[in-house]
Amino acid sequence: MTDTRQPLLAAPTDQTTGGFLDRWSRDPARWRARLNLVLFCLLVALAIFLSQTIDWPESRNLRVQVGDISPIDVRAPRPLIYQSEVLTQEARERAAAAVQPIFDPPQTRVARQQIARAAQIIDFISLTRNDPYAGEEEKIAALGSISDLKIDEQTARVLLELSDERWEVVANEITRVLDRAMRQEIREGELYRAQRAVPGQIAFGLNDQEAAAVTLIVQGLLKPNAFYNAARTEEARAAAAASVTPVERTVAEGETILRSGDRIDALDIEALDVLGLLEVEHDWRSDLAAGVLALLLTLLFAAFVSQRRPGFWSQNLQVYLLAGILTFFALLAKVLLPLPSVTPYLFPLAGMSMLIGALIDLPVAVVATLMLTLLVAGHTQGNVELITFMSLGALAGALSLGRGERINSFVRAGAWITITNLAVLITFRLPLIAVTTDQDLLVLNAAGLVNGIFSSSFTLVVFYLLGQAFGLTTSLQLLELSRPTHPLLRQLLLKAPGTYHHTLLVGNMAEEAAGAIGADILLTRVGSFYHDVGKILRPYFFIENSTDGENPHDRLDPYTSARIIISHVTDGVELAHKHHLPEAIIDFIREHHGTTRVEYFYHQACQEQEGSDHVDESQFRYPGPRPRSRETAILMLADGCEATVRAMNPRTHEEMAELIRSVINRRLMSGQLDESQLTLRDLNLIGEAFERVLQGIHHPRVKYPGEVGRETPGRPEPVQPPQPLPAA
Repeated sequence: MTDTRQPLLAAPTDQTTGGFLDRWSRDPARWRARLNLVLFCLLVALAIFLSQTIDWPESRNLRVQVGDISPIDVRAPRPLIYQSEVLTQEARERAAAAVQPIFDPPQTRVARQQIARAAQIIDFISLTRNDPYAGEEEKIAALGSISDLKIDEQTARVLLELSDERWEVVANEITRVLDRAMRQEIREGELYRAQRAVPGQIAFGLNDQEAAAVTLIVQGLLKPNAFYNAARTEEARAAAAASVTPVERTVAEGETILRSGDRIDALDIEALDVLGLLEVEHDWRSDLAAGVLALLLTLLFAAFVSQRRPGFWSQNLQVYLLAGILTFFALLAKVLLPLPSVTPYLFPLAGMSMLIGALIDLPVAVVATLMLTLLVAGHTQGNVELITFMSLGALAGALSLGRGERINSFVRAGAWITITNLAVLITFRLPLIAVTTDQDLLVLNAAGLVNGIFSSSFTLVVFYLLGQAFGLTTSLQLLELSRPTHPLLRQLLLKAPGTYHHTLLVGNMAEEAAGAIGADILLTRVGSFYHDVGKILRPYFFIENSTDGENPHDRLDPYTSARIIISHVTDGVELAHKHHLPEAIIDFIREHHGTTRVEYFYHQACQEQEGSDHVDESQFRYPGPRPRSRETAILMLADGCEATVRAMNPRTHEEMAELIRSVINRRLMSGQLDESQLTLRDLNLIGEAFERVLQGIHHPRVKYPGEVGRETPGRPEPVQPPQPLPAA
């Protein structure tokens, strides 16, 4: 019993906190729920981990690297436009290489130094020419020893044999040509260009020998005056590379990426990686990351389920059904999504969403869809189109199907999935129309159509098979069971008509209350229809089926009467098993009286024995169990309230409300609702719902003229003893 306000516990509890905690820790139901939670997390996390790390044998991904020879032909499974890092880097390198080296401006200091050096050399040659003590050979050797120049013997003889007038002309020409050459930019590493230009700058007044001497001396004196600036050059090249716009590569669907026998380069590796065709080598780090991600996703999902449905983990069938669905689709995603062509578009993620939404809970289905979408993103290397295609289609299917209460709900869901799939494909393919052929568009649209049809059909088939194979209560089964033509309901109508009409009224009350607190309305209504089917075997022992005023209990002792009344529960369970009713419906039969007493016959036995000390109370209690769900607890309350109001026939709305509250309080204080997960707020809403339904039935009636001898309007009908009321 979950209490959102002040706890009202009728059942005895330990007086100390330690005793309560000790009893709670020994509760097998809690430990079973914990075990289910742990096993669920391990199973789902393992499936997610394997889907990220295991390489399936049928995977066509390649394990290659740059320089390898392609073993097969590889074609693009889908059209794609992506920014190529390889092509962009090549473009950046070309842009950087196109930047010319940057040199500093010519330094005049170098020119002045060389002009001064030329003057020194001219003076030295003049002194050597006029040295009276040196012989010719000594003078030639002296000129050849000038370090800056490489004056050969022939040039030295020309310089020595010149007349003073011609030497003066040659000396002036050396200075002039050197000055003019050094005024130009002579870059470091390009001195040869300046030297080659020297002969063209010599005056025509010199003969060939004189011009050759001037050329030799000037070329020897030339030096670079503009030097390479590495920092500015690198900065300019970096700016040029940065200005390059990322290069996009367009790949058409079916385009050959690799041919068998081709040598694989970096561009091929990049294309394979972007298209998801490159096999990734796993190491312990990547496996650890995959394990952490799988565990994190599973724990967050389990936390959401726990928050959404607190008692979910105690329901063994639903826990392992949810785990099985998630495991199956996680592994199926690993098989289908890496395959080429349109195969990934056939992955029925919508089928998973609709199954979970219809069998368990719609918000749980939405969160499960988001979790599987993350796996889709991992398997497709973040293919936004495929992720959007699957997630939106799945959400559309789950939202349109709901609880799947009709066959046409599945048809409608398939139509919405198809419409959503086609809308997503059109949205993403319009910008790629230039690289997508009409045939490709037709194939993709066909895949979207097949995905919608297959997802809805798959869900319908699995929906039916799960109900048949595992006894799982589906909405389709409940709708079939709610038909008045069902054999059990037909027998109830024919053999116990009073009970049949009682179940209809109780069903209306329970349905209204279930809607008020957010419980399963359809399950509550159908369970109410079958809760008293056990009365078919002995209908006239129950007051609502008595028409002649004779009470068969007058001839029986209280113990026998109590056994007959209580036996309608066990008889109902046997009939339910015989007609293959699902366990969820059988729970309504078992639990609608809980462990309450058949009060009338118990008190009769106490009167006969002159006290309760000599009465075996257990003979007058229903076998139970107490209601273990909100739906069966609602039925217990509706059954008791309807019987009490029918017996007491209250005259005012206030009296009716008080009767309803008294029945609910007795069930609460006796501990019958402790396992039902109902809150005090739920009980208030349930009571108000009962009042709305019963007020429209048990209201004062106007007495028409001529109705002599009938009861006064608003007065209660006489109660015929004994009346085995349902544990009111």
